Parts: sequence; C-alpha cells; structure tokens
Amino acid sequence: MNQASSAQRLHPYTALTPDVVQDALASVGLWGDGRLAALNSFENRVYQMHLESPVEGHSQVVAKFYRPERWSDAQIAEEHAFAEALVAAEIPAVPPLRLEGQTLHHFGGFAFAVSPRRGGRRPELENFEVLEWIGRFLARIHTVGAQQPFVTRPALNAATFAHEPRDWLLEHRMVAPEVQTAWRETLAEALAIIESHPCLSAGAPSDPEGIQTLRLHGDCHPGNILWTPEGEPGAGPHFVDLDDARMGPAVQDIWMLLSGERRQQNQQLGALIDGYEQFRPFDRRELALIEPLRTLRLVHYSAWLARRWEDPAFPINFPWFGSRDYWQGQVDMLVEQIEEMQNPPLVA
Repeated sequence: MNQASSAQRLHPYTALTPDVVQDALASVGLWGDGRLAALNSFENRVYQMHLESPVEGHSQVVAKFYRPERWSDAQIAEEHAFAEALVAAEIPAVPPLRLEGQTLHHFGGFAFAVSPRRGGRRPELENFEVLEWIGRFLARIHTVGAQQPFVTRPALNAATFAHEPRDWLLEHRMVAPEVQTAWRETLAEALAIIESHPCLSAGAPSDPEGIQTLRLHGDCHPGNILWTPEGEPGAGPHFVDLDDARMGPAVQDIWMLLSGERRQQNQQLGALIDGYEQFRPFDRRELALIEPLRTLRLVHYSAWLARRWEDPAFPINFPWFGSRDYWQGQVDMLVEQIEEMQNPPLVA
C-alpha cells in the first residue's frame, strides 16, 4: 500500500497551508487574530480560528474545507439546507454561517463553509437518561428528515456501501492477493443476507408497506454528538458534522450509539427508543437492519481508506491498512457478521 512520495506531495490538501486558510476566510470577511488550529478530521480539513471582531456574536469559528471531488456543490447545498431546517425546528444542530448571503464558498480550488464554534464533551452513553435525551432529539431530526427527500445526495444501501466499494477495491487491486478470493466469496454470502432486506437492496423500488427511508445524520457516532451538562446554557446534546447525511432507514442514526454485550445493547437500545417514541413512532422491523448496516459499514470503511491513501494523513494514521493481516481480519469479521445477521435482532 505504500505510495510514491511524489504522489503524496501532489495531493490537493498539500496546497491548503495556514496562509491559504486565512486568505480564504478573509475572502468572506472573516479576519483572524493569528490564532489558527487544525482540528481532528481525516475526511475534510477543519480549522478553528479566533476572530479579531465577533461575527454574528461569534468570536471563534470553525472552517471546513471539503475534500475535493467528493461532493458536488449541489450535494453540499443539500447538507447545508438540512442543517438550517433542523435549526429552524429548534433542534440543536450546528449549521454553517451565511456570509455574503451564501453558506458555501470557494477559494484556491477548495469548497469551504464556516460554522460557529460550539463546545461540549462526549456524551456519557452508559447513562440511560442521556441515551433517552439523545433518542428524543434523533426523533426530532428524523421528523424534519422525513418532510422531503434528498435529491442529489446518495442513499445508504448495498449499491453504495458494498457493490461499488467492492468493485473499486478489486479493480484497483487493493485486496491482498492471498485472501482476495476468500474476501470476495465471503462478502457475496454476506450481501445475499443484506439484500434480503428490501430497503437495503440495490435499486429496490419504494414500498409503501415497507421500511421507510428518510434524510439522516448518517454518521451518528458518539464523536459527532457534543454534550452540554445540565445546569449550563444549552444543556443536552447538539449534533455536529452532517457531512455524511444521506437517505436511509432511521435505525442508521441509532445503532452506532450501542456498545458492549448483547444485554447491554438491548438496554441501551431500549433507552434510546423510549426517548425516540416520545416524539415519533419507531418501526421495530428496523431492528433487523442493525447487523446488515454494520456489515455494510465494514466494506465501505475499507474502500474509504483505500481511496484516500495518497492523502499524506492516511499512511501516517492507518499504517496497518492494506496488509495481508488486515484483509484476513476483514474476512474474519465478515464471517462473524454473517452469523450475527442470522441471529435474532436486538430487542428494544
């Protein structure tokens, strides 16, 4: 998986120097006081900047420079519109600022957006009251998400999270040759189970009686929820990073908050759904999608790493990727997921 250093030097993000970041923000009227910090993000490049003068009451902003060629302007615009709709419904999301009448800007070959900085800590997911609180807000997010579909952003299904990534990995010879046959055959067995669920099947038509899809956060893991403790202004969760927003079943925004043994996951799920159903019904049929969705994420994640290997940040932070041991581990996890998908679903 080693790439030539010249390829790494040519990666677009190598041109995104601190001076370019500050010039980009100055192009939309934001002037920094010299304090600029890179925040932890692999998919995009994200920076926190202190401003010389507050803008709309914000003395610090966060600028996200989108990974080139990942999303079109129209797809980013749908992300921003979704965030603004959530805020209009008094849901604690973090939308981009409108600067010069726009939320999406361009500078030096990069698309970027600027949001107010919001602090918070990781939610205490072992606390069932916290889980119930999060469940209430997820239901409210989904109520807004169900009002209209995304038009240009992709859906979460076997086509986008398994077939296309699988074909790309094989075409680009990213799977270790020693385990390629085993990986391909095991994935085919897993996909047969996944695609037995019509809402995840590639190209499945809409079924009025089936599980419904809606606009989702899409990547609702604990790191994308910031928690403000009770007694402080804005107490509770607020949701960040809608970069992976897409169409899919509601349970996609729930399952990544589960951890531990099956008994623990059932308890966590019960708390989340208890909160969720205070605002919106939850279709219990979706519980059978949790393990298929987990399996799709495994395949998608491998392709995500492989596609970005020429980004210098990736070999440094994921040195274990691409080895024979890595791909054998993927085969082993797919075998485990086939078994999990055949077990009874979790119970809320």
